[in-house]
Amino acid sequence: MARKLDPGQLVIASHNAGKVREINELLAPFGIGATSAASLALPEPEETADSFAGNALLKARTAAEASGLPALADDSGLEVAALADAPGIYSARWAGPEKDFAKAMAKVEAALAEIGAEDRRARFVCALALAWPDGHAEVFEGEARGSVVFPPRGDRGFGYDPIFLPDGESETFGEMDPARKHALSHRAQAFAKLVAACLE
Repeated sequence: MARKLDPGQLVIASHNAGKVREINELLAPFGIGATSAASLALPEPEETADSFAGNALLKARTAAEASGLPALADDSGLEVAALADAPGIYSARWAGPEKDFAKAMAKVEAALAEIGAEDRRARFVCALALAWPDGHAEVFEGEARGSVVFPPRGDRGFGYDPIFLPDGESETFGEMDPARKHALSHRAQAFAKLVAACLE
């Protein structure tokens, strides 16, 4: 039985403004006021786990412990089939310390060109970890399948969104209306599982 999350304050264990905004939009209907780790000046832990779930747990537990509040962390990334699922858990690192995702997307394109790969299949993966100050935690995972397209299209969303075209769609996540993206995204799939377990 998953632990229920009471209405009230929650920390989103992220310093990524785009991610915080998306999670806040998903949480809004449940009477939960979310504040970001950045606004509380909480440190960003080193992501040393070897999976999305492991890194999400690490971030959520660190934020819950430091703030004394329940904390929600997201670890997500892009896996490109022809690149042996890279960038994967290193998706943010491909953007460098300056978090330049235009550079990261160019790196993906260059890596595919270098091996002459025609396979453009990819998926976005998300692990959401919800942790309480007493150490209890729950993890929920979701994915969105599609392909990568070049050049990048659209200036909505964040990260790798402009190169990700979900299966069956004509717009990339970077072109899509936010409400449409919320209905399809890896984060939305993981969040739906969290809602069913902890908020309903």
